[in-house]
Amino acid sequence: MLQWLRQYRRGALPGDIGAGVVVAMMMIPQGMAYALVAGLPPVAGLYASILPPLLYAVFGSSMTQSVGPMAIVSLMTGAAIAPLAAAGSGLHAVLAAQLALVAGVVLLLCGLLRLGFLANFFSRPVMSGFTVGSSLVIAWGQLRPLLGGDPLHTHIPSAVLGGASLLLLILARGYLAAGLQRLGMKKSAADVAAKLAPMFVVLAALAAVATLGAHGIALTGPVPTGLPQLNLATSSAHWYALLKPGLLIGFVIFLISMSAAQTLAQKRGEKLVSNRELVGLGAANVASMVSGGFPVTGSLSRSAVNFAAGAQTPLASVISAVLLACALVLPTDWLALLPLPTLAATIIVAVLGMLELDTLKTAWRYDRGDALAWIVTCIGVLVLGVEAGVIVGVVLSMGTLIWRASRPHIAVLGRIAGTEHFRNVDRYTATTSDAVLILRIDANLFFGNVEAVAERIEDELRGHPGARHLVLTMTAVSSIDTSALFALTELNASLKARGIRLHLAEVKGPVMDRLRASSLLDTLNGKLFLSTAMASDYLNHPTPDKESQ
Repeated sequence: MLQWLRQYRRGALPGDIGAGVVVAMMMIPQGMAYALVAGLPPVAGLYASILPPLLYAVFGSSMTQSVGPMAIVSLMTGAAIAPLAAAGSGLHAVLAAQLALVAGVVLLLCGLLRLGFLANFFSRPVMSGFTVGSSLVIAWGQLRPLLGGDPLHTHIPSAVLGGASLLLLILARGYLAAGLQRLGMKKSAADVAAKLAPMFVVLAALAAVATLGAHGIALTGPVPTGLPQLNLATSSAHWYALLKPGLLIGFVIFLISMSAAQTLAQKRGEKLVSNRELVGLGAANVASMVSGGFPVTGSLSRSAVNFAAGAQTPLASVISAVLLACALVLPTDWLALLPLPTLAATIIVAVLGMLELDTLKTAWRYDRGDALAWIVTCIGVLVLGVEAGVIVGVVLSMGTLIWRASRPHIAVLGRIAGTEHFRNVDRYTATTSDAVLILRIDANLFFGNVEAVAERIEDELRGHPGARHLVLTMTAVSSIDTSALFALTELNASLKARGIRLHLAEVKGPVMDRLRASSLLDTLNGKLFLSTAMASDYLNHPTPDKESQ
């Protein structure tokens, strides 16, 4: 905790101050917009941007991660609470904060129990499909505030302002950075300026509304002045209803945050500690609940701005939080005039930036199973909803893992002429023996794949009727569970009854230690060999000096 502060260097201060100011400017429209996605008053987005980054700075491990509201988590929050309370109601706000508490406690417990490895079970294609599906849902949901009504019944002034804002933001996203560089600005500064385009567009829209009048355009409305009050309110009747979405949101928070933090850590040559990340994110979400916010996470886009603006340590996030607190302490009348169509445009442009299809294209060329998982997850989010999409993604990730583990690759080996190397006969020109069948099992042996392994062995024996020796090369086998041990014992007995000897080659030390505690080695009707070459030489031309036990 706070190791970065004890080792703080004065030379890092200018970068941290500059990044803190930039991210604070970015967070005002972004935080308010994401609160609207969650069905909350805009000020809740600012509340969720003050205490959470402070707690993350104490407990987290990333030096440049920016923690606060994020589009997908806001969408999941709104979707989870919508059946329980009306959007904008007091109960809705209480349940949003309560959901942050549930997610925070889940993350804290996972961190304290060192369960950070669980994030590895959510594959990248599934996560990408979930992100794209959620982004489309968010963008569709913002069409109504963008147009001031249904697409077929738009409010003309709102649609004009929203459309103009959307066009400016798209142009800024695509061309502003390059244009500023052509004018002589450094690339890093130009990129930061382009990321701040939503703030400038919002200010321009604010000026237009203040000058020309609202003309019926929906505004954010009054924003309370002052810091968020201590909030411990919960609804006892809704704990159970919030448990499942809290678990899912906590899981997604960790995945999104780790993705953002790892990307920046690689650029800085730093190492993240996944369990500390869990604790930091958990503490941030508990802090969000206490301050009347909603679930928060690390954001890749915001963290990238923080990094590009010169952030060196979490002090940058601390400075951003202090500036946002000051913005609430000062008069907030100007925040009440922010037009909702412009905020909707900032949300749409932000989520459209998450519509990356590179993962799908790569998966389609490399592994159609992963591509199918991407497509099913994306469709699941669009058709079944965000929570169901997360569940579909987890099930697909685990299902794909189990399916592949249950069908291990097994190769028939032959000797490369003139060498002691044995390779897959389907890939190399290699010499085999009619009497000696050599199989390499390229997976650990466990209850989920022993049946498939046994079936493949029998298939190969039927294809090699003259085999009198079966050699299992175990170079890729790092563990054998009890079910697999019984299967090997039964295979040994079956082969012995048929006059075929079972031999093991290249068994790893840890596996051998486990086998010595069983009866398999005592009943094995063949021998143990240090290498496949030694097994082949001895069985084809038996001489005692080539045997190793």
